[in-house]
Amino acid sequence: MLLLVTGSSCSGKSTATAAGCGDLAGVSVRDSDEHGVPSDADTAWRQRDLGRWVTHALTLSQRGTDLVLTAQSPIGELLASPDADGLDLAVCLVDVADAVRSERLEHREPGKWSAEAKQDFNGWAGWHRAHARDPRHHPEVITRPGAPGQRWDRWQRWDRHDPRWGVASIDTTGRSVSDTAAAVRGWVLESRASRDAGRLPLARGWCPATPPGA
Repeated sequence: MLLLVTGSSCSGKSTATAAGCGDLAGVSVRDSDEHGVPSDADTAWRQRDLGRWVTHALTLSQRGTDLVLTAQSPIGELLASPDADGLDLAVCLVDVADAVRSERLEHREPGKWSAEAKQDFNGWAGWHRAHARDPRHHPEVITRPGAPGQRWDRWQRWDRHDPRWGVASIDTTGRSVSDTAAAVRGWVLESRASRDAGRLPLARGWCPATPPGA
């Protein structure tokens, strides 16, 4: 199983996920940035990198281990990743108020980010929120241009009422790290329990075997 914890920078997802899930049995907690991000990383690079994590999750699943991955890739990119249809999937958006995100960016790297750059981070966060609610919200943000081989056709006809487009959401605004960590842990445990009980909306087989362009 691949459990994706996503969101824009400085939402607190990586810290909370590591703290909340690091001791769970049968779980590997990883961060998409841990092997480095090139200076020219773009949308297509992020999608290719996610594909490598999907491949890793498939390998882990053969050993009975679930992957909890923190990343900035939204649900639409995960579902379109070529090999993702071979996995049980769950997605959680970890978010924070824009003003708090800007403060965290400044605290983390004082003087590095201009007001315009901070607004870009917050704009990406705003798109994340809307995308998590509705697959029809400006999909071109991730589909054009995207990495070759992405399977956008898997979900482009879905609407916001499709149960497979069920993104959990955790707002870290005003919450302690320990409180957020407990919330992420609870979501992971609940998602795994849903899978085991046969109630997971994105259980393996969620995608009909249709060829690209069909």
